[in-house]
Amino acid sequence: MSQPVLLHDRAKSLLRTIVVGAGEAGIALARDLRRVSSFGLDPVGFLDDDATKLGRRYGGRRVLGTLAELEEVLEHNRIDVVVVAIPSMPSHEVRELGLRAAALGATVLHLPPFLSALQRQIAGTDMRALQVGPLIGRPEMHVVSRNAREAIAGKRVLVTGAGGSIGSELCRQVYGFGPEQLIMLDHDESNLHRTQLELWGEALLDTENTVVADIRDTERIFQLFRDYRPQIVFHAAALKHLPVLERHPCEGVKSNVRGTQNLVEAAVAHDVERFVLISTDKAANPTSVLGATKRLAELVLDSQQPASTVLTAVRFGNVLGSRGSLLHVVRDQLASGSPVTVTHPDVSRFFMTIEEAVGLVLEAVRMSDGSATYVLDMGEPVRIVDLIHNFANLLNIREVDFKYTGLRPGEKLHEELFGAGEEALPTDHPRISMTRPPRAAAGFRAGLRELYDSAGHNRPDEVCRHLRRLVPEYTPAPGLVSAGAPYPDDY
Repeated sequence: MSQPVLLHDRAKSLLRTIVVGAGEAGIALARDLRRVSSFGLDPVGFLDDDATKLGRRYGGRRVLGTLAELEEVLEHNRIDVVVVAIPSMPSHEVRELGLRAAALGATVLHLPPFLSALQRQIAGTDMRALQVGPLIGRPEMHVVSRNAREAIAGKRVLVTGAGGSIGSELCRQVYGFGPEQLIMLDHDESNLHRTQLELWGEALLDTENTVVADIRDTERIFQLFRDYRPQIVFHAAALKHLPVLERHPCEGVKSNVRGTQNLVEAAVAHDVERFVLISTDKAANPTSVLGATKRLAELVLDSQQPASTVLTAVRFGNVLGSRGSLLHVVRDQLASGSPVTVTHPDVSRFFMTIEEAVGLVLEAVRMSDGSATYVLDMGEPVRIVDLIHNFANLLNIREVDFKYTGLRPGEKLHEELFGAGEEALPTDHPRISMTRPPRAAAGFRAGLRELYDSAGHNRPDEVCRHLRRLVPEYTPAPGLVSAGAPYPDDY
């Protein structure tokens, strides 16, 4: 298997990088990348359509081919990252380049600005924006291997929650791997419109690839599986904002548990090959309704014993760059001069980038040989206060005022990756572990029916009692203060 390359210092492996464009911008960029190792990129050469430049060296790096030869150059040189250093390149050409690179497991960055291509929405337009390491306390990883393409190519793939941050990035990566069909499902047609526009450059919403449906609707889900016959399912649809579910636990059960069961049962009934649930580290020894419902969703997978469908889950940390995530709120507060809202000075979280999150999902498909839950090694948890200080430094803001609001109901001071009774087991990927949790207890299905009945009748107190019975390790955290602060804590 092609091993992922980590963003370490020069003494260790950097991401092997091709610079598109051997003009002034590209040559200067390659020079700076070699000089500043913290960018984590090692330029090994250029691509350029100017025939007079082919074979020439610029700053010790040779022009290896033209854009038409992208795939050949990437394969031959084991390239991880493609940086487009042609500022005038039209966006549709950058998008096409990204799809071609994604098919080989490579990532495309665009100058300027890198951040629009990364979808991270952080202020700034220079190379400092690539320095994710100082924010999350570790180097960013190129998680997905080239072998992941083999698990996707030529298959019918369904992505739920396709209009969300994770779902849309999954769609982009999957589309680049050449599936027979990519089916994008979301209950919000506006989100589908945006994803289709990003993927194809147009969004008429008049093709069979876009499906408006609610995962809570059992009959609709079974009808879709009968019609489309997906072979691989990525389940990203969920309610995932912690404080919302603390106030509305019935809705969390309807979407995160019942919706997941609808999809799993439809997948098993229609001989889906692989099903991947996107879960969260909050499912490990949960203290919130969000964590409990996602843990219960994992148990729904574990309670099945399908003959042919492989059911797996992946646990995310907090995803930087996802819609409504921490940095979006911090950016706006810093820009307005307002104090930055944090729940507690010592609160810490595991962080990952969107690219790492999607890479973990794709690797889970490739590695799956039985029901399991996969977790990315995200290093040590990062104090929120430290991350915000580092983020402010990237924006040249030296003084940050904080407003501490107290932990809200359901929040932990520190997250965990594995719960009680779970053992971290190695996989063939050096930075991904797995666990095979114990099967659901006897009476699990009857307990689910009671839970669904209470949720359907909108009885939140009953729902919480059922959650505690079905997930014995669930211990609700009361919170120190409930201040209603705009501090996101989703995945």
